[in-house]
Amino acid sequence: MCKHNQISNIDIQEFLLKNYSNSEMFLDNNNCDEFKIYVGAGTCGLGAGAGKTIAKIESITQDFDSKPKIYKVGCIGICALEPIVDIKLSGMARISFSRVTETEVEELLKKVLKGEIPTGSVIGQFKNGNDKLWENVPLLSEHPFFKKQKRWVLENCGIIEPTNIDEYLSHGGFKSLAKTLCEFTPAQVCDYIEQSGLKGRGGGGFMTGLKWKLANKVDSDTKYLICNADEGDPGAFMDRAVIEGDPYKLIEGITIASYAIGAEKAYVYIRAEYPQAIRHLKESIGKAMELGLLGNNILGKGYNLEIKIKMGAGAFVCGEETALIGSIEGKRGMPRPRPPFPTEAGLFGKPTCINNVETLANVPVIMRIGADKFAEVGTKTSKGTKVFALSGNITNTGLVEVEMGIELKDIIFDIGGGIPNGKKFKAVQIGGPSGGCIPMERIDIKIDYESLKTVGAMMGSGGLVVMDETACMVDVAKFFMEFIQKESCGKCIPCREGTKRMLEILNKITSSPHKGASAEQLERFQSIMNLQNLATVIQDTSLCGLGKSAPNPVLSTLRWFKHEYEEHIYEKKCSTKKCKELLRYSIIQDNCTGCSICMKNCPTGAILGTLKHPHYIVDEKCISCGACVDVCNFEAILVE
Repeated sequence: MCKHNQISNIDIQEFLLKNYSNSEMFLDNNNCDEFKIYVGAGTCGLGAGAGKTIAKIESITQDFDSKPKIYKVGCIGICALEPIVDIKLSGMARISFSRVTETEVEELLKKVLKGEIPTGSVIGQFKNGNDKLWENVPLLSEHPFFKKQKRWVLENCGIIEPTNIDEYLSHGGFKSLAKTLCEFTPAQVCDYIEQSGLKGRGGGGFMTGLKWKLANKVDSDTKYLICNADEGDPGAFMDRAVIEGDPYKLIEGITIASYAIGAEKAYVYIRAEYPQAIRHLKESIGKAMELGLLGNNILGKGYNLEIKIKMGAGAFVCGEETALIGSIEGKRGMPRPRPPFPTEAGLFGKPTCINNVETLANVPVIMRIGADKFAEVGTKTSKGTKVFALSGNITNTGLVEVEMGIELKDIIFDIGGGIPNGKKFKAVQIGGPSGGCIPMERIDIKIDYESLKTVGAMMGSGGLVVMDETACMVDVAKFFMEFIQKESCGKCIPCREGTKRMLEILNKITSSPHKGASAEQLERFQSIMNLQNLATVIQDTSLCGLGKSAPNPVLSTLRWFKHEYEEHIYEKKCSTKKCKELLRYSIIQDNCTGCSICMKNCPTGAILGTLKHPHYIVDEKCISCGACVDVCNFEAILVE
């Protein structure tokens, strides 16, 4: 309901201190009668053309009698439908439209202003307060993508203007911080978070409250809190979307966590490849300080906190907490032996607590709804929700937030919309390079920390890369091993040399053997055994968690798709035709007209023949480049 009480006319600190326990008391900075347009302007939206859409909206509405207020919001999650434009007319529900490019936005506005809704582009409408619902328009919450989600971390993403602190306050922002500073001692906050069952969402799954307790109990004049936003997994973009879409929630979570462990300085370690997230974070930190929600004497309660942003150079290893600490200190990012653990001696030798973005974004939710209510969601050992980034061969690419314990098939086929282009599902890589592949026969597995381990996978940070039937799982394992080997810091021999050797074996398996090279043939036959033995050594002896988990993609594909390895090794072929060096090219004599265009374009002279007579390919000279396929106009090249 709109109360018309302008935030700018209110003492924010006084309001928060008086009303933090009243869940019904919200500040409303909006005029209910305003004509509003919301455009998804996260990185995914801008990449789909949202910038041009915004410019077009500004151009065509400048002469309107009633000018709309234009909000640039973050990603609501369903990236596949960007650019997304929401329109809210006076007294009517906000309604969301998909794929609104600059060429379509003018016609859309004309129709909506007339009360006509182009149903083909409608995603859904928001049910909010006293707004009148549109007839024959489904609710956004009933859309298949959103229906099975439970949005706590992502509750404001795509809804509010990210850096507008008034918007965040109007949605109950910073009430959790006020409640924490007024009602809890630091030790009690640690107990409360432990009671909630929140585990670290960065991959390790360590109990967050227990980690805070360990840091809280250490007697030190200086302590640090670090937010790990160094999101380096291929296919993962959860942290970026949260910071771009709701930076104040992260700031509030960091402040509560810092108070709990006794830190007065916090760092956000974020990769420099996230420029928009960094801009939003910097602007939001500045505004929070202006209102006394950061800095000295926060909310008049005597607690001080400074948040600094440290940009990383994109090294995957700096996602490991001790390497991250080294990077902040100005050193090369390399893991350190433990103990001592960071909670005892971390940044600059002082007690340090490290949590990732999603973990800290859960904290204001827990303090608001209560630890018990948070613990009611999820499974016995995995509480709350988890954010996943859906990418790959999936219809609805984007961000989803689901209850722990949901079955994987519900995410893939219901929320994700299944596999496009009539293809069949083959596997999903979960947990990034440190995770594993899950096949169709285990698609009903529950998503929680313990269940995933039973199939050789792990939660990781939350990337879900979906693969259809055209994927070669040996090639997939090689891709992740190339990534791991390239990103290895090189400090310990098992990871540095072991991953290199595993990659060499995978390259041999996916390449064509030299004719008559008996030693090479023997190496191919020994490959599976060598891969498994190497993987065990790397897991047992690597220095850090990244090294120990490096073989996971290979081990999981060996476990579930061993027949594909055997096909590559023994039959020297790739049935999916992804491993090009194993392809065999021949000419269909009946189709060949002898035009010689293939012979002229063959780089190795492997094609022989005379003009106007069928040609043939010499296997020993063919390098499987596919140039003949590209130039043949008669479909005379057979690829097997």
